[in-house]
Amino acid sequence: MGRSMAESEQTGRGGQGVPGSLAHRVPDLGAMELLLAVARLGSLGGAARELGITQPAASSRVRSMERQLGVALVDRSPRGSRLTDAGVLVTDWARRIVEAAEAFDAGAQALRDRRDSRLRVAASMTIAEYLLPGWLVALRTQLPDTAVSLLAGNSATVAARLLADEADLGFVEGVSVPAGLDSAVIAHDRLVVVTAPGHPWARRRHPLAASELAATPLILREKGSGTRQVLDAALGGLARPLIELSSTTAVKAAAVSGAGPSVLSELAVGEELTNRRLVSVPLADVTLARDLRAVWPTGHRPTGPARHLLSLTRV
Repeated sequence: MGRSMAESEQTGRGGQGVPGSLAHRVPDLGAMELLLAVARLGSLGGAARELGITQPAASSRVRSMERQLGVALVDRSPRGSRLTDAGVLVTDWARRIVEAAEAFDAGAQALRDRRDSRLRVAASMTIAEYLLPGWLVALRTQLPDTAVSLLAGNSATVAARLLADEADLGFVEGVSVPAGLDSAVIAHDRLVVVTAPGHPWARRRHPLAASELAATPLILREKGSGTRQVLDAALGGLARPLIELSSTTAVKAAAVSGAGPSVLSELAVGEELTNRRLVSVPLADVTLARDLRAVWPTGHRPTGPARHLLSLTRV
């Protein structure tokens, strides 16, 4: 009958039957580089100094390589170190492997350079307009040769771009993380009810009830925007919009013009509130807080410039 599994595994490890993996039978690159240095310098001590290791460590590595291959590679004497005949052959083979490894490393570096030469960012409107410019200026000081492209859209668009591999990193401001994406909270934000100074709400003596806000036609972002999602979830539904616009800047401009009330990120209206072009209307029974998130495809954590940018955004 055939051998047992244990016997088969033992034979495979011992070298008399099925060979083991190359990783167990072929010396590593460090050992090969050491052997090449010994051949070139004629000295184990000199090879150790060139590679930045101690002479005892170099001697141990050579002995380990000789045990692994089953042949003597270096003759040591007070006058220096000389390769044996087997050592000369092994050194010639090792040189080809090291040269191939250098070519491999150069190719991998070229891939990294190509990856690091660009960064594609997709961000929802509030983040794109009020936070990303500062982050990208900081990134440029770290990676001046990286070309950055930015796509601004609503949170649904950001998710679609990431899942289609059309962006390396995204930023959203909705209620939840879009399906298929992982995320990290990078900032916090609050939505505020705003209106022009001439609107009746600007002269209210009491906070606005959430039910009244929900029943009032507002100037709003389009469906799919993070601002719209947060507002709808907090109020349990909204009246039909007074005006529906596709950018935070457009919504703000309409509110400033007196077209009607709106709900916007406090990041977007700070200047207008300070100079009284808009007035903040207090809410009585709801807080419109939200997290701002960096997002990326599930299981593909950002690398290269995207990782650098992510590190600049953390709260």
